[in-house]
Amino acid sequence: MLKILKYSFYDLMRSRWSYVYFLFYLALGFVLLFLNNDVSKAVITLMNVIIVLVPLIGTIFGVMYYYNSKEFTELLLAQPIKRSSIFLGQYFGVAGSLTLSLVLGLGIPFVLYGLLKSDAIFDFTLLLVTGAFLTMIFTGLAFNIALSNENKIKGFGYAVLVWLFLAVVYDGLFLMSLIIFEEYPLDGFSLAATMFNPIDLSRTLILLKLDISALLGYTGAVFKQFFGTNSGLIISILMLSLWTVLPIWRLTFMAKRKDF
Repeated sequence: MLKILKYSFYDLMRSRWSYVYFLFYLALGFVLLFLNNDVSKAVITLMNVIIVLVPLIGTIFGVMYYYNSKEFTELLLAQPIKRSSIFLGQYFGVAGSLTLSLVLGLGIPFVLYGLLKSDAIFDFTLLLVTGAFLTMIFTGLAFNIALSNENKIKGFGYAVLVWLFLAVVYDGLFLMSLIIFEEYPLDGFSLAATMFNPIDLSRTLILLKLDISALLGYTGAVFKQFFGTNSGLIISILMLSLWTVLPIWRLTFMAKRKDF
């Protein structure tokens, strides 16, 4: 698996899109630090970008890589190599290269700015951690969708729909349910609904640590009220870890049983 991971990682790192992804975050970091003297404000702005963009990029790159390397994958399947090693190696190669581009692209300007001496270093580190989780989660979902659909158009369509649902539609449905059932106690429902969406969970986690009550909203306020900052952090990390592990487990399960 390590050899396949290494090949996939270097293959993507040689891609110009990886450099575009890296340069985008590099430029974004320098611009935000130039416009904002307060690192916390820059972290908030970055959160709004990362929460939406990172899942989209992970989804698209995951689907594209699977379909573009399909012939090479079939060649590997003919060799005495475990199926799980092939697909897990490709998955970790894609997720690792995207995570590295994200971390270096944002980390370089913030380190040059003097973040290591700033009190906001924990908030920025948490932002990178949630960005890495979202990359792994949506790359895993993309691989699962692509593996389930031989047709490229259907695969791309389903992948984009999953991202669109979790990034946009889910919040709308959630808010509508809060308005419709406002007369009922919705604390438990709000917590459960937040945990079932990794994007909302990441956003709530960052806002909890930034302690910005005006931006927390109903869900974040309930989350903080019930669990407290430290408990909320632990539960959020555990849920993001579960969101990461489940697609990997299903990817391994499907790879062993799929007829190529």
